Amino acid sequence: MSNKLERLKAMTDVVADTGDIEAIRQFQPQDATTNPSLLLKAAALPHYAKLLEQARDWSLTQGGTNAEQLANCCDRFAVDVGREILDIVPGRISTEVDARLSFNLQGTIDRARKLIAMYEDAGIERKRILIKIAATWEGIRAAEQLEKDGINCNLTLLFGFSQAAACAEAGVYLISPFVGRILDWYKANTELVVSNAGQDPGVQSVTRIYNYYKQHGYQTVVMGASFRNAGEIEALAGCDRLTISPALLAELAADKGELPRRLDPSSASSSEARAATDEASFRLDLNNDAMATEKLAEGIRNFIGDQIKLEKLISGT
Repeated sequence: MSNKLERLKAMTDVVADTGDIEAIRQFQPQDATTNPSLLLKAAALPHYAKLLEQARDWSLTQGGTNAEQLANCCDRFAVDVGREILDIVPGRISTEVDARLSFNLQGTIDRARKLIAMYEDAGIERKRILIKIAATWEGIRAAEQLEKDGINCNLTLLFGFSQAAACAEAGVYLISPFVGRILDWYKANTELVVSNAGQDPGVQSVTRIYNYYKQHGYQTVVMGASFRNAGEIEALAGCDRLTISPALLAELAADKGELPRRLDPSSASSSEARAATDEASFRLDLNNDAMATEKLAEGIRNFIGDQIKLEKLISGT
């Protein structure tokens, strides 16, 4: 008898939201995603001690200032972790650009190209890599250019519909709309009571984006992310992709219950006209969405904080 994880894999590409090699081997996802927070956790695992040491040694051979050496070391470690994961998953790995570049268009482009070059130098084709970039206006514009150069992108920290609409118009390969963090905001800032997953504002957000994309023929992949419970995942069964933590993958694997499909391109419908995605409209719409504005800013701050912690771990300070 199959379990819910197996049933989910039959309708959705399952992605592991972790750098834990053993968890990836256990649950056999299609792809995997990493970010500064996950890399910080990975750096503390004995399995990665050798990779961390190799990254330190390599960065010293590159010269430059202390800051440049730290950046090189972090990028090397991220790529080496990604390479190990790619030995297990058949699909792609997402590797994130330094969040301190979230408002730096050219800096994001340059760092993305650097990461791709590092993968290619290691014999990994760019078609197996997604460059993760925060879904700011600058990040979306950087991704637009990178996609034209054959570098596929994963736009992350996506909370608002304006971000999703702009990403689709820019031809971004994939977006990661967050579910659990949206629910977190509503719980903290409103009187909302959620009695079932259908009432979850994060689930509603991803459903709206999915239907809008399918209705208007956008090719951008929708990958729900940041889940707080298995109910949110089940409510989005059928979404293009879902990136899931090991704990929730284990919960789904242990559940023998039925799992009906909730999202389907053949029945997706949306009455929404194509949204305006020029810079002024984007910034105004994002500004008018308090949840998206606050969670985007918070997410960037947190990723920067974990990036700095990783650098301190590497430098021994």
